[in-house]
Amino acid sequence: MNAAFPAEQILPASKSDLPGLTILIAAPRGFCAGVDRAIEIVERALQKYGAPVYVRHEIVHNRYVVDSLKAKGAVFVEELDEVPDDAPVVFSAHGVPKTVPAEAERRKMLYVDATCPLVSKVHRQAERQIEKGQHILFIGHAGHPEVIGTMGQVPEGRITLVETVEDVARLEFGPDDDLSYLSQTTLSVDDTREIIAALEARFPQIVAPKAEDICYATSNRQAAVKDIAGSCDLVLVIGAPNSSNSLRLVEVAERLGTDARLIQRADEIDPSWLEGVGTIGLTAGASAPEKLVREVVDRLSDWRQVEEQVVTSAEENMVFKLPRQLTD
Repeated sequence: MNAAFPAEQILPASKSDLPGLTILIAAPRGFCAGVDRAIEIVERALQKYGAPVYVRHEIVHNRYVVDSLKAKGAVFVEELDEVPDDAPVVFSAHGVPKTVPAEAERRKMLYVDATCPLVSKVHRQAERQIEKGQHILFIGHAGHPEVIGTMGQVPEGRITLVETVEDVARLEFGPDDDLSYLSQTTLSVDDTREIIAALEARFPQIVAPKAEDICYATSNRQAAVKDIAGSCDLVLVIGAPNSSNSLRLVEVAERLGTDARLIQRADEIDPSWLEGVGTIGLTAGASAPEKLVREVVDRLSDWRQVEEQVVTSAEENMVFKLPRQLTD
């Protein structure tokens, strides 16, 4: 009987045989100070109180982060009525309407507020504007948790949502109305500037906030994409489809004429996207950890001989304090 032929061994191609690909990695990218703080709040609550710790809404909009915290004992819910009276609960980084902590206090619950301090700043501004008798025109995206939280800081009927320049033309206010404006922290810098210009043109009496509401991390990540997009054939943005700041990064690249795609993990990359592509831009929304950036680089390295270049447009060193109840 003849011996079986040995199976043909297929050797992987040498990296040097792969076509080249330059990856321009935007900096800053990924986690911001508010996200770092929110995640640490959940982790410290688990250490201090033990599992389970309930979290109202996704602590940040990133599935990898949420799944990692679930594995440690966090339980994510949408509403407070899903949380037992005797269980600790954390409010997400996006902020909550005033009714939520009020209900927690009524039920004598142990709660920790992980609202980003920059979102809390907008909440305080809203309260001050209402105290001055102003009606607030709030620039934001309907249904986003941050918008729901901020609009829930003031009495019903005292705040109106404005999503587009076209919305400004439809507002039923006049020159004698006492108006002010605020904005969501994760909007497009350029779009917001246009909406503010339209508001000020139509209502010259409108009062601006003391400082811009769009947060430093949102502005910096958009500027970083602007710095690389013109040199790229494709920009990959790591982020969740419900992440406002990540979606804005895709828009920034596309408006500069560069194809851009939002992905949550490296396994979503289609190799066909690389056809005719010599340079890829890579960034991550403020809720995406650096681990996912490295995962994408490794994936691209399977198909191409990769050269990485970090393009830094700003340095960030912001750190927010943790709530005292977790540090005592």
